[in-house]
Amino acid sequence: MRTTGRVHRPSLSRVDRATRSAPGFALVCVTVAAILTGCSMREATCGGGEYPVMTIGGTGSACVPDDEEPPAGYTRYPEGKVPEHVGDEWDTYWQTRTVDKDGNIVEVPDGE
Repeated sequence: MRTTGRVHRPSLSRVDRATRSAPGFALVCVTVAAILTGCSMREATCGGGEYPVMTIGGTGSACVPDDEEPPAGYTRYPEGKVPEHVGDEWDTYWQTRTVDKDGNIVEVPDGE
């Protein structure tokens, strides 16, 4: 009888390969999802179907449904200067400025 030093190992079945690669696939999916949603992690100023408005003469703000006009004492932000996310360029800008009753952008005195 002839013997060799080889050990016969059966090949992995398709089921075994799928079972082994499932955790790896799940990890890849989670990583891709985290990368793709990274930009959306910032808090939006308003929810879907709403737009931001500001108080006239103050630094307050609110969100109004798209199909409604701003309530009394509020106005729309000037075009091109609308904050979209908390802490973005325009959100920071409007913390020290407001619009007066004539629609002019003015500095807000400290403490208002």
